[in-house]
Amino acid sequence: MTAPSVLARAGKLPLFASDLRGLLKLGVDATVGVTDIVEAMHHTIGSRSGIVGAAPSGRTSGITGFVYRTVRGTTTWVGRGLDKVMAPVTERLPAGESTASRDAALAVLNGVWGDHLVATGNPLAVPMALRCDGVPLELSSDALAQRFPQAGGHVIVLVHGLCMNDRQWLRKGHDHGQVLARELGATALYLHYNSGRHVADNGHDFAQTLQRLLSAWPVPLQTLTLIGHSMGGLVIRSACLVAAQQKLDWLPRLKQQVFLGTPHHGAPLERGGHLIDMVLGISPYAAPFARLGQARSAGITDLRYGNVQRPPGDDRHAQADDDRPPTPLPEGVKTFVVAATTSETASGLRHHLIGDGLVFLSSALGEHRDPALALAVPEALTLVVTSANHWDLLDRAEVTDKMRSWLAD
Repeated sequence: MTAPSVLARAGKLPLFASDLRGLLKLGVDATVGVTDIVEAMHHTIGSRSGIVGAAPSGRTSGITGFVYRTVRGTTTWVGRGLDKVMAPVTERLPAGESTASRDAALAVLNGVWGDHLVATGNPLAVPMALRCDGVPLELSSDALAQRFPQAGGHVIVLVHGLCMNDRQWLRKGHDHGQVLARELGATALYLHYNSGRHVADNGHDFAQTLQRLLSAWPVPLQTLTLIGHSMGGLVIRSACLVAAQQKLDWLPRLKQQVFLGTPHHGAPLERGGHLIDMVLGISPYAAPFARLGQARSAGITDLRYGNVQRPPGDDRHAQADDDRPPTPLPEGVKTFVVAATTSETASGLRHHLIGDGLVFLSSALGEHRDPALALAVPEALTLVVTSANHWDLLDRAEVTDKMRSWLAD
């Protein structure tokens, strides 16, 4: 048991000392945020606003305003004080190795509030890294040569989805990456990233990470294959766009990419969240509660329409229409698409409307009425898996078999 795993004896979710510091910072932020919501509601009631209309601007005044300012100030002051005490202590403790349960918990936190964690310097924010067996890789020639003594010229990089992490490619004892690496004589690496950041930000960093991998790989990297599940597919597309714009060396080595359940044109749950925001905004009495929903991360709001590039405008919550700039697939790269449907047959209304439970079938297949946004992947390079949900794509045998066939060709 390592020193940072301070809760290992108490439960199933060992935490590092730095995690406790991060949770404290997040708790302070949450307390201040709730105080703002309560004050906004108090201000609305005090102004005797109508049932419908915009919420009154400003804050409460007088003694009431003084009380709210005191609560915010005291909470912030105490939080900063405790953080200053904990920071030097946590920095001196060894980092240790993370566990699967800790990675899963952090993945959810980062998926929901990841952009906020980065903006506030919270140690809970997940840094981007290529990993193998849950351990970050040092992207230097010596370190990679030691870690992969039998390295070849073909590397497969798998990119996880929202609120997930690289360990979760292993599902029910099956890992697409390991099976394909063994069958194709390749090396499987896994991207670990903060899925709450904008897809475009993660795409930019992923592009730079692949460039460093190319420079440090022990032997000449001849073939690169990218596989993305859910949001991971959008991150791959964003990275390819950056690589094309910056003329990065790894893009010509990218021969194949596979998308598993990727919401290329958005997901209904985020559109439903945006609709709720709009409904709450109708009444000044409900408007303060819209802040709770709008606390969701930039990564989640990118899933409204499947943003691969930064959404237009300064307010990510204001994207009411699908006004994305077209992002075509990279030239010369074979693209394969896998979608799932909970229906028992690949036909019918349920098949098209429900899809895999999170992503519509048309979105996963890249279909769009606007030719500029449609991916136009040939039917022969697509697979629709029936009686399957969004996560079943990670372990279904027909998915593995199809990818093996595609990538071997």
